Amino acid sequence: MTTPTAGARPDEVRRHNRTALLRRLHVTGPATRAALATELGLNRSTIKALVDGLAETGVVAERVPALRSGAGRPSLLVLPQPQAAVVVAVDVRVEQVAMAFVGLGGHILGRDSWNLHHRSREPAEVITHIADSVRLLADELDVTAVGVGVSVPGVVRRSDGLVHEAPNLHWTDVALGRRLSAVLKAPVRVGNDAELGALAEHVRGAARGSDDVVYVSADVGVGGGVISSGAPLRGSGGYVGELGHMVVRPGGRPCYCGSRGCWETEVGEAALCRALGLPEDVPRGAIVAELRSASPEALADRLAGFTEWLALGLVTAVNVLGPELVVLGDLFTALPEQVVDEVRRVVRHRSLVSRAVGGTRVVRSPLGRDAKLIGAAELAFEPVLDEV
Repeated sequence: MTTPTAGARPDEVRRHNRTALLRRLHVTGPATRAALATELGLNRSTIKALVDGLAETGVVAERVPALRSGAGRPSLLVLPQPQAAVVVAVDVRVEQVAMAFVGLGGHILGRDSWNLHHRSREPAEVITHIADSVRLLADELDVTAVGVGVSVPGVVRRSDGLVHEAPNLHWTDVALGRRLSAVLKAPVRVGNDAELGALAEHVRGAARGSDDVVYVSADVGVGGGVISSGAPLRGSGGYVGELGHMVVRPGGRPCYCGSRGCWETEVGEAALCRALGLPEDVPRGAIVAELRSASPEALADRLAGFTEWLALGLVTAVNVLGPELVVLGDLFTALPEQVVDEVRRVVRHRSLVSRAVGGTRVVRSPLGRDAKLIGAAELAFEPVLDEV
């Protein structure tokens, strides 16, 4: 837990402790007062004052645990109240938009989604549809959102939510944060989809407890997010993580970004379709069905080239970024076990950094298609936890 700076005023200390307590409950869930005191390094009287104050305003409640152990009176659990603070999470993909209202503690209160086709992919149409869906779902749930987080597959300026470029959406210099904030009348934060996938894994997924992580996901394109020393790695202006546009095959296939031989041209959705012998425009479900129905031996042979390119890119990422953990997200989670095993083997043996740290682990995301939606919610909650 971070501590207030020396000389901090009492109200600053109380605010810091309150935020730390709320974040602990939001991320990890219910706990007794005694457990909170131990984990946060605070005395019991401080915890009592904080919990009593939050309970008075309806942010937390205390309940008898459903499962009791031992004799005597059980300790009450402190639980975050989901509707005490609600945010909107939006995941803009190339072919679909998913949206959810998410309450304190990460509880999904309601969802909506819709497909994108041609004109409906234009920024104005996407913004209008998001705004309409937010209003309808807010009325249905009878809640008001205090913040909005948006995931976009592109290069995003975090300071104001400008989407500098989203090649697969054909977006350039879209002021998404400002425009959405104007129509939703709420603070809007926008992030790169893979960066938010990494955030989701770090807070609620496979990377909990890991300080150095690379998250790599495949949809139509390929993106990467990095957690370094326990915090998201952000480059100049917030631009970082375009692993899909590492050039791995000079003179290779043309990429949406305007370059050639980018990693995503070898391991993105279209590349996986080619390896499986499927048309490049088949629905996602058909790709997953083929991966699940074909024999392991046949798949290993058909995906040999794809596997080699996936491992090659990960070796480069591991050597540059030095993670203890690599999390594979989105379409990569559907890859057969023998493919992931081969990738693990190559990363372990061909990456100098992996050998130095005793072997970088490569795992599938347990969050599935929700990873970036969860990350968008956590992005929205970051400032909210200071204000609840």
